[in-house]
Amino acid sequence: MSTQIAKTLDLKGLSCPLPIVKTAQAIKQLQPGELIEALATDPGSVPDFNAWSRSTGHELVEQTEEGGVYRFVIRRR
Repeated sequence: MSTQIAKTLDLKGLSCPLPIVKTAQAIKQLQPGELIEALATDPGSVPDFNAWSRSTGHELVEQTEEGGVYRFVIRRR
Protein backbone atom coordinates (compact mmCIF):
# COMPACT_ATOMS: atom_id res chain seq x y z
CA MET A 1 0.00 0.00 0.00
CA SER A 2 1.09 3.51 -0.75
CA THR A 3 2.38 5.85 1.94
CA GLN A 4 1.86 8.92 -0.27
CA ILE A 5 -0.90 11.33 0.75
CA ALA A 6 -3.57 11.39 -1.95
CA LYS A 7 -5.44 14.41 -0.57
CA THR A 8 -4.89 17.01 2.15
CA LEU A 9 -7.73 18.82 3.86
CA ASP A 10 -7.15 22.14 5.65
CA LEU A 11 -9.84 22.06 8.34
CA LYS A 12 -8.18 24.59 10.63
CA GLY A 13 -10.65 26.93 12.31
CA LEU A 14 -13.61 24.57 11.87
CA SER A 15 -15.48 23.22 14.89
CA CYS A 16 -17.11 19.88 15.47
CA PRO A 17 -18.64 18.23 13.51
CA LEU A 18 -17.31 19.94 10.35
CA PRO A 19 -13.82 18.36 10.31
CA ILE A 20 -15.36 14.88 10.33
CA VAL A 21 -18.13 15.77 7.88
CA LYS A 22 -15.67 17.22 5.35
CA THR A 23 -13.27 14.29 5.78
CA ALA A 24 -16.10 11.80 5.30
CA GLN A 25 -17.12 13.54 2.07
CA ALA A 26 -13.56 13.75 0.73
CA ILE A 27 -12.55 10.17 1.55
CA LYS A 28 -15.32 8.89 -0.74
CA GLN A 29 -13.34 10.31 -3.68
CA LEU A 30 -10.31 8.13 -2.86
CA GLN A 31 -9.58 4.57 -3.88
CA PRO A 32 -9.32 1.90 -1.16
CA GLY A 33 -5.87 2.01 0.42
CA GLU A 34 -5.22 5.67 -0.44
CA LEU A 35 -4.37 8.14 2.33
CA ILE A 36 -6.05 11.38 3.27
CA GLU A 37 -4.46 13.96 5.56
CA ALA A 38 -6.66 16.19 7.71
CA LEU A 39 -5.33 19.25 9.53
CA ALA A 40 -7.56 20.62 12.30
CA THR A 41 -7.30 23.03 15.23
CA ASP A 42 -10.34 21.84 17.21
CA PRO A 43 -9.13 19.78 20.20
CA GLY A 44 -12.40 17.86 19.99
CA SER A 45 -11.28 16.48 16.65
CA VAL A 46 -8.93 14.05 18.42
CA PRO A 47 -11.65 11.87 19.98
CA ASP A 48 -13.89 12.52 16.96
CA PHE A 49 -11.39 11.16 14.43
CA ASN A 50 -10.63 8.16 16.65
CA ALA A 51 -14.32 7.29 17.02
CA TRP A 52 -15.09 7.94 13.34
CA SER A 53 -12.22 5.73 12.18
CA ARG A 54 -13.37 2.88 14.41
CA SER A 55 -17.00 3.17 13.32
CA THR A 56 -16.25 3.39 9.58
CA GLY A 57 -13.39 0.89 9.40
CA HIS A 58 -10.97 3.43 7.94
CA GLU A 59 -7.50 3.10 9.44
CA LEU A 60 -6.14 6.02 11.48
CA VAL A 61 -2.51 5.62 10.40
CA GLU A 62 -1.05 8.64 12.16
CA GLN A 63 -2.15 11.27 14.65
CA THR A 64 0.10 14.13 15.76
CA GLU A 65 -0.18 17.61 17.25
CA GLU A 66 2.19 20.49 16.71
CA GLY A 67 1.59 24.12 17.59
CA GLY A 68 -2.12 23.59 18.14
CA VAL A 69 -2.62 21.87 14.78
CA TYR A 70 -3.81 18.28 14.88
CA ARG A 71 -2.76 16.11 11.94
CA PHE A 72 -4.61 12.94 11.07
CA VAL A 73 -3.61 10.51 8.33
CA ILE A 74 -6.34 8.04 7.43
CA ARG A 75 -6.24 5.10 5.03
CA ARG A 76 -9.47 4.49 3.16
CA ARG A 77 -10.82 0.99 3.64
